[in-house]
Amino acid sequence: MFDSELTSSLQTGLAIYYLVVVLLNLGFAAYQLRARRDTRLAALGAILGLLALVHMLAYFGHANWQLSSGFRAFTTSLMGAWGGQAGPILYTALSVLGFVVFLYYRRFLTEPSVAWLLLNVSLVAAGWSMTDANFRLIVTKEDNVPITMLIFSVGFFTWLAMRKAVINDDRIAKGEPPVESLENDKVLVWPDLVYTELIAMIVCTFLLVIWAVVLKAPLEQPATSAKAPNPSKAPWYFLGLQEMLVYYDPWMAGIVLPLMIIQGLVTIPYIDFNQKGNGYFSFAERKFAISIFMLGFIVMWVTLIVLGTFLRGPNWNFFGPYEYWDPHKVLPLNNVNLSDYFWLGLMRTTLPEHWFWRELPGILVVLGYLLLLPPLLARTIMRPFFIHMGFIRFFLLVNLIQLMAALPIKMVLRWTINLKYIVYIPEFFFNI
Repeated sequence: MFDSELTSSLQTGLAIYYLVVVLLNLGFAAYQLRARRDTRLAALGAILGLLALVHMLAYFGHANWQLSSGFRAFTTSLMGAWGGQAGPILYTALSVLGFVVFLYYRRFLTEPSVAWLLLNVSLVAAGWSMTDANFRLIVTKEDNVPITMLIFSVGFFTWLAMRKAVINDDRIAKGEPPVESLENDKVLVWPDLVYTELIAMIVCTFLLVIWAVVLKAPLEQPATSAKAPNPSKAPWYFLGLQEMLVYYDPWMAGIVLPLMIIQGLVTIPYIDFNQKGNGYFSFAERKFAISIFMLGFIVMWVTLIVLGTFLRGPNWNFFGPYEYWDPHKVLPLNNVNLSDYFWLGLMRTTLPEHWFWRELPGILVVLGYLLLLPPLLARTIMRPFFIHMGFIRFFLLVNLIQLMAALPIKMVLRWTINLKYIVYIPEFFFNI
């Protein structure tokens, strides 16, 4: 389902979109030149603005620039490789890799020039992607527009916080105090704070009214058991939980894991024995706590929301960004329990009749993961943590991390070896 030729209205809309990008770059260049006297960043903004200007003129002239059908077909075939499992694996692997690269090269990636360049690359990539009918159909749905804003807003505030952390880390390394300690200006609640909140409330109300007029509420037909929408999706803030339901039973995916992950994210700053980095931005002084928190929030929550919104289609199948959401798409997957792998595959025998002996391999794997891994970590790579935190705090910390890591581990096992349950006890409605 490719566009042979873009419509006139679409090309005009893209031209206006690139006009906004031009204005953003011109504003960036003017600010860097006049306020900060940085000719290098001003030149970067001018060059990027010129690139966006070329796109704007092309679409105003109806040049019909769009992604090639070969590129779109290649991405679709790539995402659908390995029995349809290549897409989720690539998406998750690239998310984790991007997170690690961002933390490791934070000093370079938070440079204003690099960050502005990456922003423009993402904006141009979004503009080119909008020329694809399938991509446009999904992204422009009224209830998907906020998720697009979520991607850019989370990216911006993550960059801003890490940029401030890098600046403070450089100052602390030189023996200077963090920037926050120099900003001791105090203002009164009345009138300064109240006026600021009033103005913010008016602006937000205005924007919400415009939003409600331009984007209609995505109301569907009255709910009926005779016809369910396909795909049937939860609200965006629950899409992460809905993705977990693919890999765990409802009691685990809907109650245990979310509670443990949230509790872990709340508890880790208090469990952490490191008292530095309080009251100011710093990464070098609190690498462990910040990395774990960002991993849990960005990689294991925000990316799952994006996955469920844009890449999960009918029957909750994975679809590439330019792939048509075919409701008849069927993936011939044969999910197998760990007990089947052990008794039928490894031992070459039949399954034991009693549930305990049948699921004993899975029970041992779970107990070993929860009980043997913490002391192993305490004696090896996490020994400094064990020495400073003590037995109880250390085991509580590691167990919370283990529960959080259980989700990506189960996801990888499902995608690679089609593992359904590690422990499968339907006699007691208990499955892991």
